[in-house]
Order: sequence, then structure tokens, then C-alpha cells
Amino acid sequence: MFRKVSLALAATLIVAGTAWADPIEGNWKTQAGDTAAIGGSSSFSITLKSGKYAGKTIGSLKATGDNKYAGNITDPANDRTYSGKATLSGTSLKMSGCVLGGLICKSQTWHKL
Repeated sequence: MFRKVSLALAATLIVAGTAWADPIEGNWKTQAGDTAAIGGSSSFSITLKSGKYAGKTIGSLKATGDNKYAGNITDPANDRTYSGKATLSGTSLKMSGCVLGGLICKSQTWHKL
């Protein structure tokens, strides 16, 4: 009896883990109003889906902890790449890119579609 319950619990957790995909994945509305898609498995790629730079990949992030990500962010207007990080809070994603070891940073907040 105990073994059946344990197997059922393990199966439930496996299915639930699959259903709870990483919350950063999906389509996001950028601060400029464009749509960006974030997807991947161990590394999350950011690709613009609408707007002037549609089709351009603008970043790559990896999970660093609970709802925190780090990697590289590229400004599509000038193709400069910055050290980037993102923090997910509900349906908002705060993105920031920095140069000079974090001395100069810019940030944006995106919203999940």
C-alpha cells in the first residue's frame, strides 16, 4: 500500500514539474511596445517578434536562482552587447544591462502577454 502511494506521489510530482515550465518562457511586451519571445531549456534566448528589429535575437539568459537570470543583452539599435540580468515578479520581468562592471546600467520592465 505504501509503495503504491509513493509511486502515485512521484508520478504526480513528475507531471506537475513538467507542467510548471520555467515562468520566463513565453511572449513578452517590451517597454517600447514590441513583442519578444523567450524560450529554451538550459539557456533562454530572447528574440524580437515584432517592431523595427523583428527576427533579431537580442539576448541569452541562464537561471541563477529563484526567478533570477543572468547573461547577455544586446541593444538592437546599435548591436552593443551588455552584461544583463533579469528578475521575474508575477507577470513582470525587470531587465537590465550594464557596462563597466555595473557602473552604468539601463533597465526596462516587460510584461507577459
